[in-house]
Amino acid sequence: MPVRHDRTTRTADRRVRVQGRPVDSYPALPPEAERGSERRITEIGEEVLSRPCQEVTGFGSAELSTLIDDMFLSMHIADGAGLAANQVGVDLRLFVYDCPDDDGIRHVGHIINPVLDVPEPGGRRLIEACEGCLSVPGATMTVPRTDRAVVRGLDKDGNPLVIEGTGYFARCLQHETDHLLGHTYLDRLSKRDRKEALRQMADRREEVFARRVQKAALLGR
Repeated sequence: MPVRHDRTTRTADRRVRVQGRPVDSYPALPPEAERGSERRITEIGEEVLSRPCQEVTGFGSAELSTLIDDMFLSMHIADGAGLAANQVGVDLRLFVYDCPDDDGIRHVGHIINPVLDVPEPGGRRLIEACEGCLSVPGATMTVPRTDRAVVRGLDKDGNPLVIEGTGYFARCLQHETDHLLGHTYLDRLSKRDRKEALRQMADRREEVFARRVQKAALLGR
């Protein structure tokens, strides 16, 4: 999911939230991305994006840590706010995020085997806003999402996590959980809007890839 840059400033505590907890300082490029290697981001039409991902079981492994590091770097090179494991071709229930909410608070972390909770229909507020996807490069379309969401899952060491999001961060949590169920935001569009998104992708794909190459060079990759 791409980064959105229009941020407001309503909340008094401006600290970055890492794995749901506020920290006093945090670098622009997360430590995971510093350690990581770039991986290719899959594109719409590839089979790995259209099937539910498998549960993660290998907690605490070097392979899992490396995957998370690589996903963080790949997300930052693509100027993303969230990235699911199947977007780098890995069939596992895991996503990473570095995303602002509507108060401009930055949220950074990863979550494994997430379960999404959204408000019940009587108490939910749907927000229609533009949404994009790193696997549909260059396209943005209006998608309704709830303005609040919670994901419950585990960190890479198997410790329980509860991550709460509002506004754009809530949208990110819903978007990335969709990926792990084998869905993209295109599945939420009408046939006409899906066709328009694919047209946008065809028109802008090469420009997006050029920006990713430039970003990788800036990061020395």
